[in-house]
Order: sequence, then structure tokens, then C-alpha cells
Amino acid sequence: MFLPMPAELVALIKLYSTLTVCIGLGWGISAYVHREWLHWVGQFLFWVGMPVSVVGFVLNVQLDWSVWWAGLVSVLAFGGAWGLGELWLAGWGKHWSSPRKGSFLLTSMAGNTGYVGYPVCLFLLGPTYFAWAVVFDLANTLSGSYGLGVWLAARLGERSARPWLAVVRNPILWSALLALLLYPVARPDWLNGGLKTLAWGVVVISLVLTGVRLGQIRQWGKLQAVWASLGIKMLVVPLLVGLVLQFFPLAASLRLLLVLQAGMPPALATLVLTEAYGLEPGLTVSAIGLGLGLLLVTLPLWLVLFGAGLW
Repeated sequence: MFLPMPAELVALIKLYSTLTVCIGLGWGISAYVHREWLHWVGQFLFWVGMPVSVVGFVLNVQLDWSVWWAGLVSVLAFGGAWGLGELWLAGWGKHWSSPRKGSFLLTSMAGNTGYVGYPVCLFLLGPTYFAWAVVFDLANTLSGSYGLGVWLAARLGERSARPWLAVVRNPILWSALLALLLYPVARPDWLNGGLKTLAWGVVVISLVLTGVRLGQIRQWGKLQAVWASLGIKMLVVPLLVGLVLQFFPLAASLRLLLVLQAGMPPALATLVLTEAYGLEPGLTVSAIGLGLGLLLVTLPLWLVLFGAGLW
């Protein structure tokens, strides 16, 4: 006789299976993917795929004034990670090169709240508060990865750039504004459904691309800096978010969602900025790869600490 598995265990198994299949597929074909193709796929995702996914997700969630608190939590979490990263550099990274400092700060702050965060939140918590996950991701991307992140990368990288021009040209910014303008406009169901399907397709392609990039890693960064950035991004910051939110009258599942989003591994955007501004690629790709592995450990931790009574 088989005993039924707890719901959270079933959700974790489904989630891990999905992530493993998509990223594993990318890893498996990485030897056959030319870097030039990878470059063009990355450019397509940045200029077309990611903007379409933003529009598709925003237009298919229920937005009200309450969900914008998720954006505030996202900005505070990003700023807190920046402060902790600067404190670490002041104590242990004084003699690091500027590119290394830049990669360290980016991987300590910018989380993969979209392409990994969305599936995590949906598999574990369902669609009830998915709008909060979308707004958290938008704030993380606009004010963090492609806001403050661009400014830091341009300041610390080896390649000179105009950071504010890069921020203004960011297609994610314009797609988010377009989605908010279109939100109150009546739309046919087939259009909403098609945009939603395209948005999830971009998520799958991005996970496969992550596997390809990981499979092509030839040099890993120094692990002290990598583990320090992951400790800030995936342990300290989400723990602080969860503890602070205990003092606010939030539903337990909503609090857990915000903790999960705050604890996502470093985003692919960190690699985009690393390549664009001449930061340290070994540290960045190592943090992305090890962060995905660490996620398998941290998810059960947050479920135990902040998911009591949800299942």
C-alpha cells in the first residue's frame, strides 16, 4: 500500500523535473551549439523574447493596487543585497579588480525572478498570487538588473559606456510601459491566450539557453567570491525578507512567494551585463551555475521556515 506524498513534495518533484529537463536539454546540446548562434539567440531573447514575455504575463494577471507592494519588497531586497555586497567588498574584497567587484555585486543582487521564479511560484503556490510574482520580477528587472545593475556594470567594467543611455534603450522598460497602457483596454481571449503561450515559450527557451551556457563553461571563477555572492543573494536576503514580513498582516502563501522571489539564483541578465561591460565572466557564470544547484537546497529550507500550514 502506497501512502500519499505531501503536496509540497509533489510540487517540488514536478518543479525539479521541469527545471532538470529544460536545463539538461540545453547542457546536452551545448557541444553542438556555436557561440555565434548563442549570441543571436541571446539577442533575440533580449530584444524580442523578453519584451513579449513581459507583455504576455502582465496582460494575463489580475493587477490591483495591493500587488505594487511586491515591487517595493523587490526594490528593498535589491538595495539590501547591494549594501551587503558593498560591506563584503569593504572587508574582504578591497584588493579585487574592478571587474571582479562588478560581477560580485551583480550576482549578489540580480535574481532570476522571471525564468526560474515564475515556474517556482506557480508549481509551489499556484496562480492565486502570481500577479505579485510578476510585479516583483518587473521591479527587479527595471530598477535592479537593468537599472542600478547597468550603472554598476558601466562604472566597474573594463569597457567605457554611457549607463543612462543603456537604461533608456532597455526594451524591457518600454514593453512594461506598453503592457500597463494596454492593460485597461478590452482584448479578445485568443489574443491574451496567445501572448500567454508565447510568454511561457520564452521561459522554456531561456531555461534551455541557461543549460547551453552552463555546458560551455570552460573556466570557473574563484569559489570564495562565488559562494559569498550566493550567500548574500540566496540565503541572507531572503531570510531577512521573510523575518521582516512576519510583522505584516500578509497571507502565509504570499509571504512565502516574496521570500522565494527574493531567494532566486543570479539572473542571466548578469551574464549579459558582464559581456557587455567587460566584467569577470568566470565569476558570473560560476555563480549562475552553482546558484541553480543551490536552489535545490534552499527551496525546501524556505518551505520549512515560512511555508508552515500551507498544505
